[in-house]
Amino acid sequence: MNNICKSILSLKPYQGGKPISELQRELGLDNIVKLASNENPLPSSKKVQQAIAKAANEVGRYPDGNGFELKQAIAQHLSVSAGQITLGNGSNDILELMARVVVCSAKDEVIFSQYAFVVYPLVTQALGATAVVTPANDFGHDLAAMLAAVTENTKLIFIANPNNPTGTWLEDDEIYAFLSKVPSTVIVVLDQAYIEYLEANDATVQWLKEFDNLVITRTFSKAYGLAGLRVGYALSSVVTADYLNRIRQPFNVNHIAQSAAIAALADGEFLTHSVTANKQGLLQLAMGFDELGLSYIPSFANFIAVKVGNASVVYQQLLESGFIVRPVEMENYLRVSVGTKNENKTFLDTLKSLL
Repeated sequence: MNNICKSILSLKPYQGGKPISELQRELGLDNIVKLASNENPLPSSKKVQQAIAKAANEVGRYPDGNGFELKQAIAQHLSVSAGQITLGNGSNDILELMARVVVCSAKDEVIFSQYAFVVYPLVTQALGATAVVTPANDFGHDLAAMLAAVTENTKLIFIANPNNPTGTWLEDDEIYAFLSKVPSTVIVVLDQAYIEYLEANDATVQWLKEFDNLVITRTFSKAYGLAGLRVGYALSSVVTADYLNRIRQPFNVNHIAQSAAIAALADGEFLTHSVTANKQGLLQLAMGFDELGLSYIPSFANFIAVKVGNASVVYQQLLESGFIVRPVEMENYLRVSVGTKNENKTFLDTLKSLL
């Protein structure tokens, strides 16, 4: 084919963490632990399972394309209006939609940090826009550098907080000061996929009243444990939500996913359990790395990036031992998702034997 858009010729598809079934086919292993995709290792809540079973009887019908009931549940949960909410097939869907709304030509610039979520450069390149990558500050976002990179061509800024793959965190006052200085014509996407793990006051949602150029994205894939159902959402001004909804697919969040997300929001006990288990898992992994004399980046999410002698070699050795982790762009770092207590222990034991 000779009529392909030039912007995608060198684009490589997003590669998720290696599936368990793929490793089983490749190596014939029976016991495999996946610590690669920042998934919630706990079984989904009973309330979610019941909602899924009920919704399964209705899959012969199209889902509610407007997601009325889910939007109402989110609106009540976060004290926003339903008109401020856009639903997505995971929050990745929203990130792409937002870029498509504001990026219109090759000269349009999208700013994101070094060591940030891989979807940002993928979306930018796919749209043929100009990527502006600012150097990381101690593996995290350098907001001063990002602000200095803003030009008349800047259309969009991506900030992940907590950040993936580093797990770093920016305090609210830092982000607020940044937003106060960004031109109102530039959209700032605050990607909060891991925000529930922090148990922090939700001050950022209140900023939507002050900053029309702020878009907050969140997901049910992490702390709520619905990664397999792909449901996320954006909070924004009503005007921005209107533009997002103009270009999203009509039924981009399926009926079972919507039903499960509503149930997940109502199950505070499961969320508390997830957050507590994650804290304990982060501590378990950090203590294990300390005992092995390995340096790591303190994390505010549900994973830790750890430095090993030769990441590519250790990664392969771990695969052959039945452990799937994630290579990342930081030299000799591997990103390890928090697993169950036993999964974390067996992983640390195996890593010790390999090192």
